[in-house]
Amino acid sequence: MSLWIREALKADLPAVLALYAQPAMDDGRVLSLADAEQVWAQFQRYPSYRLFVSCDGDASGEVVGTYALLIMHNLGHLGSSSAIVEDVVVHPNRHGQGIGRQMMQHAMLLAQQSACYKLVLSSNQKRQAAHAFYESLGFQRHGFSFVIEIEHANP
Repeated sequence: MSLWIREALKADLPAVLALYAQPAMDDGRVLSLADAEQVWAQFQRYPSYRLFVSCDGDASGEVVGTYALLIMHNLGHLGSSSAIVEDVVVHPNRHGQGIGRQMMQHAMLLAQQSACYKLVLSSNQKRQAAHAFYESLGFQRHGFSFVIEIEHANP
C-alpha cells in the first residue's frame, strides 16, 4: 500500500471532519466547516502546531488518516522541546492496514528532527486496542494523566 503523509491544507478540512465523525471520536459529533475553518486559522498562528493527513497513493489521493502534532518549547529539561500527538484517526475501513503506524513513525521522525526529548500522547482508558497499538510502536505507559473538564461560556 502506498501512502503519502503531508501537512493538511484548508481544502482537506471536510475530509478531516469526516474522519472525526467516527463514534470513538467525540461520539461522532464534529465542528461545522465554518467553525473548523476558524480553528484552522488559529493553527496557522501557532509556531509549531501542524495537522497532517495521510493520503492514498500520493499527495492528491483520498484522505484516509490524520493526526495533529505540537512541538512545544520548554525552559525545563535544559531547553529541550517535547512533542504532543493529538487526534489520531484512521478511516474505519482502513484499520489494520498500517496507516496509523506510518503516521506515528512520521510523528516520531518529526519529533526527532526537532530535537525533542519525548513524544507523548494520551488515550482514553477504555480504548484498549489503541493502547496495544501504541505499545507495539514502543510507547510506554508513563506516570499518570490527569484531566479536568472545563466548562466554558458560549460567546
